[in-house]
Amino acid sequence: MPINILMPALSPTMEKGNLAKWLKKEGDKVKSGDVIAEIETDKATMEVEAIDEGTIAKILVPEGTQDVPVNDVIAVLAGEGEDVKAAGSAKPSASAAPPKAAEAPAAAPAPAPVPPKAAPAPAAAPAPQAAAPAAQSNGHAGRVFSSPLARRLAKEAGIDVSMITGTGPHGRVVARDVEQAKSGKGLKAPAAAPSSAPAIAPTMSDKQILSLFEPGSYEVVPHDGMRRTIAQRLTASIQNVPHFYLTIDCDIGKLLAAREEINAAAPKDKEKKPLYKISVNDFVIKAMAVALQKIPNCNVSWTESGMVKHHHSDVGVAVAMPGGLITPIIRKAETKTLSTISNEMKDFAARARSRKLKPEEYQGGTTAVSNLGMYGISHFTAVINPPHATILAVGTSEERPVVRGGKIEIAHMMSVTLSCDHRAIDGALGAELIGAFKQLIENPVMMMV
Repeated sequence: MPINILMPALSPTMEKGNLAKWLKKEGDKVKSGDVIAEIETDKATMEVEAIDEGTIAKILVPEGTQDVPVNDVIAVLAGEGEDVKAAGSAKPSASAAPPKAAEAPAAAPAPAPVPPKAAPAPAAAPAPQAAAPAAQSNGHAGRVFSSPLARRLAKEAGIDVSMITGTGPHGRVVARDVEQAKSGKGLKAPAAAPSSAPAIAPTMSDKQILSLFEPGSYEVVPHDGMRRTIAQRLTASIQNVPHFYLTIDCDIGKLLAAREEINAAAPKDKEKKPLYKISVNDFVIKAMAVALQKIPNCNVSWTESGMVKHHHSDVGVAVAMPGGLITPIIRKAETKTLSTISNEMKDFAARARSRKLKPEEYQGGTTAVSNLGMYGISHFTAVINPPHATILAVGTSEERPVVRGGKIEIAHMMSVTLSCDHRAIDGALGAELIGAFKQLIENPVMMMV
């Protein structure tokens, strides 16, 4: 019997992906573990491996196809001894095919971040909760068939799943239907907002916005998956996470001197190139990680059921890439040397820009650092990316006049702003954290103790 190769789910929340490239063609033999295709998600390009052995009988989804739903049949594999032509002409049945026909190498990514309970962003699924009842009544049929993920997303969004028009098999409500319902589409009746919820002014429609500009004076570039995910997650964060901000100035004269000394003493490889080159940002990452260990009540994530207190400082670092940004994570940063952090960041940044990061390399984390100093920005505030409770915005290093002992001196100063989730961290606690960071960044030798 022909084996259906399905569009794999490369992360717990993936619903669609782009089939970027086929690495096998019709008639090619494959065995378990062979890489057969490349799939693009909103933030990464990943290889898909075959699980079964056989011959590619038919490719149903050509390379370059975008927004292919998870579990759609993308190709048909003729098993050992099967007629390839017959297998290729057979009508595939996605519902009958085992959903394990293809998988990504990272088959067990790190658990997705836990956003606030009401956050609508699909990019970070909450930790599994108790499943909603499989049968729910509505005014039409008495039962509503829906996937567990769709029920959970609908519950978090405050939408009655029985009011959503299902587009899955046999009218089943699936996750994409819930996402449509959030924007008011696909609802059988208007979803009633909770009486206690404050009214939010509606945004302008696309048509209303475009009507303000002269026809022909613009072009519309469709959003890609990354830009949509950034918009959804950060909109949810700023609406649902109560932010407050703490700014402090740091004298990094000692840090710059230590950096110069460390880089000058770096060992060389056979080509006489240094094995590492420490940046100011590497010191920032290390200082933030150690500061969280000194103030452990800030190394937390908020959930509705309780406070998640982390043992290690997993620091996400914002990396700009075409079309958006991503935050690869330095795991257990408090335990790593500056040279290790530096080399990890160089590797992450290179692979992030080519979309080669694995989900477990950018999902999760306990805090984040966003540095715009290289662009000459002296001060800014950053939006928290749940499940983090903090994010540190780092400005440029610049010479400023300071008063010491009644005299004006010139010092190398750097302003940093800590954004805090007020549900998890109060003002005084946040002040302790940024104070610990200042002490470490101004006295870098203390990071080594």
